[in-house]
Amino acid sequence: MGAGRKVKTVKKNGLSERGSGVLLHLTSLPGGYGVGDLGPAATAFVDFLAAAGQRYWQFLPVGPVDMAAGGSPYMSPAALAGNPLLISLDLMLADGLLNRAELAGKPDFSEYQVHFPAVRAAKSALLRRAWERLPGQSRLRDEFISFGAAEADWLRDYALFAAIREQFHGAPWWEWPPALARRQEAALAEAEASLGERIAYYQFEQFLFFRQWRRLRDHARRQGVGLIGDLPIYVSLDSVDVWAHQTIFQLDPRSLRPTHVAGVPPDYFSKTGQRWGNPLYRWSEGEGGGLYAWWRRRFRQLGRLVDVARIDHFRGFAAYWRVPAREATAVNGRWVRGPGRRFFAAMREAIGDLAIIAEDLGVITPEVVRLREELGFPGMKILQFAFDSDAANLYLPHNFGHDNWVVFTGTHDNNTTLGWYLEEAGEEARRRLRRYAHSEAREAHWDLIRLALSSTARTAIIPMQDLLGFGADCRMNRPGTVTGNWGWRCAERFLTGELAQRLREETEFYGRGR
Repeated sequence: MGAGRKVKTVKKNGLSERGSGVLLHLTSLPGGYGVGDLGPAATAFVDFLAAAGQRYWQFLPVGPVDMAAGGSPYMSPAALAGNPLLISLDLMLADGLLNRAELAGKPDFSEYQVHFPAVRAAKSALLRRAWERLPGQSRLRDEFISFGAAEADWLRDYALFAAIREQFHGAPWWEWPPALARRQEAALAEAEASLGERIAYYQFEQFLFFRQWRRLRDHARRQGVGLIGDLPIYVSLDSVDVWAHQTIFQLDPRSLRPTHVAGVPPDYFSKTGQRWGNPLYRWSEGEGGGLYAWWRRRFRQLGRLVDVARIDHFRGFAAYWRVPAREATAVNGRWVRGPGRRFFAAMREAIGDLAIIAEDLGVITPEVVRLREELGFPGMKILQFAFDSDAANLYLPHNFGHDNWVVFTGTHDNNTTLGWYLEEAGEEARRRLRRYAHSEAREAHWDLIRLALSSTARTAIIPMQDLLGFGADCRMNRPGTVTGNWGWRCAERFLTGELAQRLREETEFYGRGR
């Protein structure tokens, strides 16, 4: 990419026009099987968004989740794979892989919360039955074989990793027998031979996921709804990505454990910072060590799923906090220069038409701002942050300065707006909000929604909980905690025509209509 040339960041109707959307993770969709999935409730939600005049549906990462991490979509064992929990049983029924009696025998799940272990056990049993029926489904069997051949560059490693991990009862890969942990060819060949059936099963799960995803995305395109996905900058240590690509991470060649890990330094919210524990990349090797090739595969894979990608912790591309792995906290880390603009220049072809949102929250330096602006990526504005200081607060809409922003009332890491207003915002912040919105705050969540929609930001995204006016008990995640997160679900009866009509009227009033 030549000097002064920007990475292409938008496609037709991909953050290029004034618009708005809703944030709702797929696991939060309604349905009778304990967790949202890619079936009828997903297509119905697309229809709800279209009826509400929305251009976008944003959700969290859709990779497999690790039960040991509490179901967090940000700690996945595979960056390129899809989450089997999102596979629709109803669509498997339509394909002849399940029967109605089997679906009728499901447990009585909650419509308000995902209980991940129970859901996983029930769905895994039905997926195994479907796998046993695949040989009798000639058309699907042929599609599955073609899928395996077409996706072999990542699918082989993923399925092998999953099968070996299962064999060793979930033990992390660096605790496997050394020959497997170090990927010696003879050991891998032996594992492929002995675990062949389980490897094929894990490939089957991915076949179903991507087949059903393609159906959902086609429906969204017909309805004019763009899909916004999430790309975490880091991956989990216990993942196929680190196991299969050990040389691109900062690992000790003897122990196979990280020498340094990711995090953020101490700040207003934490005196010891945050030690995330993710392995860091060997950015200094650039193109030579395989790191850039791996990143290109990530961007291409995500581009198959979504129209827009939010890059989580974008500031890590300008500079990242490097913490010695022996440290218990993030206090004794240091800033290290990231790959910057040259990385995105190298990714230009892989990014293609995928529009990018830069998550630039927290303490942001001029270097981060400059990188984002040089690339032309929109940054993020969070309205819950706007009322705790004075008129110079950069999250207040009158300080946006230009339209290349995506404004949120809050994100998955924030309290719901009503929960924030009632439990976290001080009286001065509440008073400032009421004055700014010219409101008595009878519906504080709608005050922030209208401020987002009326702002100059090109794109406005509203969490589903804020549209519904739900309190703190419905928040998605509490950063720094490992239990009780990611489980909130939206019951079907809340997605009403009246709500769609109200959102459409507000959207059109502020010039964000489709």
